[in-house]
Amino acid sequence: MIVPSKRLTVLFMAESADFAPWGDDVVAAIGDKHDLRIFDQSLPLVPQFDGVDVVIDEGGSVGTREMADAAEGQARLWQILGTGLDHFDMDYWRGKGIPVANCPGPFSSVALAECAMMFILMLTRKYAETQSNLHNQIMYHPVGIELEKLKLGIIGFGASGMDLARRARSFGMSILAIDIRDVSDDEIEEFGVEFVGKPDAMDTVISQSDILSLHLHLNSETHHIIDNQKFGLMKPSAYLINVARGALVDEVALEQALQSGQIAGAGLDAFGQEPPDITSAIFSMSNVVTTPHIAGATDGTSRKRAEAAANNVDRIASGLEALYRVD
Repeated sequence: MIVPSKRLTVLFMAESADFAPWGDDVVAAIGDKHDLRIFDQSLPLVPQFDGVDVVIDEGGSVGTREMADAAEGQARLWQILGTGLDHFDMDYWRGKGIPVANCPGPFSSVALAECAMMFILMLTRKYAETQSNLHNQIMYHPVGIELEKLKLGIIGFGASGMDLARRARSFGMSILAIDIRDVSDDEIEEFGVEFVGKPDAMDTVISQSDILSLHLHLNSETHHIIDNQKFGLMKPSAYLINVARGALVDEVALEQALQSGQIAGAGLDAFGQEPPDITSAIFSMSNVVTTPHIAGATDGTSRKRAEAAANNVDRIASGLEALYRVD
């Protein structure tokens, strides 16, 4: 634990007026070690950055170029509480000379893996059908399939992908993995990975998987990485899980695949447009389970990210470089 050698001025910027739990956890983590300000959207912007040493940006989507201009020359760190950077104008911040750090995958990997596992269970045990049966007093009617011996394809074998593999293995599932890095022999052994490959082997994994789960960052190479061609490779009995970024999936192709029976169903936490258009046909399908982009938003994730941000503030106050720099 670092004991800061001086007090800093920290500005916290929330994504919305709904301050809890992220804001509450940041306040608790910063404590009385530093002077914490809360950004107020109703007040003039520039004066709120006067004398600010560290900016804590709730999700990376709050910061604007005008804010970077106001922070230039004084902010020694722009700390993002989230992981993804697809919505953050990194080049502009680099041009302003403002160091940027995020909270990488391990801080939310448990929450993401648990949500993916929830989707898998709800879909394979046909939760919507069981609720309909219950309300119609249809009792004892067998529905759903067991997970044991099913193949789980994980696209992106980083922190959340490995945490999902750990949980899926306890259900007796076989693990197929794709990642751009070299997955180590120790990881293959720990998770009992049956097959591991680079992106050029993705079609093989997609065609063999009973469940396909996405755990990728969004960038120009992964945008719509699951499209009509990829849906054509999936088994008609297979399910798609997305707890990463909505734009990884071509949602037009997804809707067509679901309506035509090309795939069996989907569990979706993220969408190409957020908030999504809930009048879309996807949201009325009984074989689709959705949540409002909260797979990684649990009390544990919020607390761990706030503590990581506070630790970086202490490091800056002690003359040390911030951890998890992404600039």
